[in-house]
Amino acid sequence: MPRLVRRLTAVLSVPALMLGLVSTSASAHQTTFPTRIELPAGFQPEGIAIDRGTAYFGSRLDGDIYAADLKTGEGEVISQGPGTGSLGMKVDHRGRLFVAGAAGGNGRVIDTHTGDVLASYTFTTAAPTFVNDVILSKDAAWFTDSRKPVFYKVPLGRDGTLPAQSAVETIAYSGDYQHTPDVNNANGIALTPDGRALIIVQSSTGFLFRVDPDTGVTQRIDIGDLVMTNGDGLLVIGTTLYVVQNRLNNIAVLKLNPSGTTGHLVDNITSPAFDVPTTAAAFGSRLYLPNARFTTPPTPTTPYWVTAVKR
Repeated sequence: MPRLVRRLTAVLSVPALMLGLVSTSASAHQTTFPTRIELPAGFQPEGIAIDRGTAYFGSRLDGDIYAADLKTGEGEVISQGPGTGSLGMKVDHRGRLFVAGAAGGNGRVIDTHTGDVLASYTFTTAAPTFVNDVILSKDAAWFTDSRKPVFYKVPLGRDGTLPAQSAVETIAYSGDYQHTPDVNNANGIALTPDGRALIIVQSSTGFLFRVDPDTGVTQRIDIGDLVMTNGDGLLVIGTTLYVVQNRLNNIAVLKLNPSGTTGHLVDNITSPAFDVPTTAAAFGSRLYLPNARFTTPPTPTTPYWVTAVKR
C-alpha cells in the first residue's frame, strides 16, 4: 500500500520517495486500512472525530455530519445539518458527538448511533461569531470562538448529563492573549498533558496559549522563537502536541512539559496528499486529516478526501 507520509526531517532517496515503498515491518493496521478516504463531492469538510474505527466529519457548508468506516472507507451522512457549518468536533465514550457551530454561534450534541440532536446550545446571537473548535474534559465541553475574545463552557453532570441552556458559561480571556478584530483568533483547542488547563492556538499570530479554564487567564506557551503560522486543529497525545498548520500543509509536532507551559519542536509531518488539512484525530499509529481545500473554489462537484499519515 502506498505510504503517503513524508517527514521533513527524514532524508529519502528519490526512487524510494517516488515509489512510496512501505517497510516490511509495517503493522497490519497500516497495510489494510486505506490512507485516503473519499468524502462526498462538494462536502467541504473541516472537523474530524474518531470513535472505535469510525470517523466523523462536519461540513462547513451546511453542517451535515458524515460517518466513514476507517477500514473500508465507506460512509454516509448520519445527521442533517442546520444550514450553518459544523467545524471542530469531539466524541465521548457514550457515542455523543460535540460539534462547534461556526457562524451559527452555537454548539450541539449528536447521538452517533441515531443521528439525533441530543442538545443544542446558543453561545451568542451577536455578530461577529465563529464557534470553531471543541475539547472535552471530564466535566465540561469547551468551545472556542475565533471572532470573540471569549470561550464557552458547557458543564457536564457527574454522570455526563447534558445541562440546560442556562448552565452555559461565557469566559473572557485575560493575560497574555490579545484579540485582533476582524480575523480568526482562537482556533484549535486541547487539554494540557496533565489535564488541568486548556491550550489554544491563535491563528492570526501563530501563538500558543495555556488557558486557565476557570478564570480565562492566559499564558503564552514558551516554544522559543517558533510561531505556529496558520495554526488550526490541535491534538494532544501524552506530552506530544500536534498542531495542524492548514495552508502550510504541515503538522508541527511539539513536546510539552506536563503543565503545558513550555515546549519544543521535535518534528514536522507532511504529505503530498495534503490539500489544506484543518484538523486531526488519531487511530492506532496514524493521524487522519480532512482536506478543506481552502485554495480551491468550492462547487457541488469539487472532490474532498481524508489523508492518513503515520504519527
